[in-house]
Amino acid sequence: MKIELLAPAGDLEKLRYALTYGADAVYMAGESFGLRVQSKNFSLDEMKQGLAFAKSLNKKVYLVLNIIPHNEDLDKLREYLESIRELNFDAYILSDPAILLLVKEVLGDVEIHLSTQANTTNALSARFWHAQGVKRVILARELSLVEIKEIVDANRDLDLEFEVFIHGAMCISYSGRCLISNYLTGRDANQGDCAQSCRWSYHLMEEKRPGEYLPVVEDERGTYLYNSKDLCASDLLKEILDTGVVSLKIEGRNKSIYYVASIVRAYRKAIDDLLEKGTYDKEEIFSEIDKVSHRDFTQGFFLRKPTEEDQLYNAREFTRKTDFLGVVLDYDPVKKLVKVQQRNKFVQGDQVQFIGPGFKEVDLLIDRIYTEEGELVTEAPHPEQILYLPCEEELSPMDLMRKDR
Repeated sequence: MKIELLAPAGDLEKLRYALTYGADAVYMAGESFGLRVQSKNFSLDEMKQGLAFAKSLNKKVYLVLNIIPHNEDLDKLREYLESIRELNFDAYILSDPAILLLVKEVLGDVEIHLSTQANTTNALSARFWHAQGVKRVILARELSLVEIKEIVDANRDLDLEFEVFIHGAMCISYSGRCLISNYLTGRDANQGDCAQSCRWSYHLMEEKRPGEYLPVVEDERGTYLYNSKDLCASDLLKEILDTGVVSLKIEGRNKSIYYVASIVRAYRKAIDDLLEKGTYDKEEIFSEIDKVSHRDFTQGFFLRKPTEEDQLYNAREFTRKTDFLGVVLDYDPVKKLVKVQQRNKFVQGDQVQFIGPGFKEVDLLIDRIYTEEGELVTEAPHPEQILYLPCEEELSPMDLMRKDR
């Protein structure tokens, strides 16, 4: 059985890392219509580069077009679709009927995936969308494993695929259709400009008692009324695959290359081991996932409806067990030197680890640091500084350097 691991690509660098570290496909957006305006996203030229890179690896790229459009958006969308007509993405992710009609009209017979923003929570809705030309339905996150299997089983007579989210941030809304940001900041989440107002600290004040806060505060900083824990389904992969879904999706187009690479490599190993051996080391996989910056974890709706245990009431801070230090640019096997671009400060004497695709890990005690000019230094404080480190084990470009906190 072929199972797709689908990863976020917020820009061209993240696309390359996601695919190199094991994703079968990535989803990305252009500079419009993609629900993540805070992400750098892709220019037309960058789209071409990303598609060429994916094709060289025999992997796929899906274009996200999942805003909720207003009348004023439709002419611009038509022009946008005309501009990308020749790019031939592997699929187009959308949620609105108007966008579906325009995609069919302008792009013709292309593969269409229905976004989780469409809130598909039942088998009949999935069947309806298939009749409109949808090839894959990305199911709402508010479904249990039992419900997911029921939906898949009820549509096995159709050429229809199903996809679910397995990791990343969760919205306090129906699969992302949220108005909190719009009300409080004027930034419309359904137009791609979410301010994450759900995760702010709040106090309760009665209208006729201005300045008098009522005692609902969880700590001295306030109450985090809508602050969900992050989704992590690393323990449930077998159960999820048993439902019959074909694609497992990671959230996070605004995340760093370190986040994308680390999470992808962990789930890649888990899926490969599960399909090859029938099992995988859950503790090993979770340990890797747990090293990357995240909120506390929840399994979402997969096993039960979330309770108060799935919310964060007293903080919006992230847990982070490792620091991302740098990117490997090259390795000289004769001089035994690794060329690194610094991303965060490190110093002589640090115990670091390099990670790479295929769950590669190389530990190194930094005993010397050289600049490009060959000068011996004791620390690397300058952002994106190019440095050389002695290392006996061979490393590869795009390997990442990290350190336990």
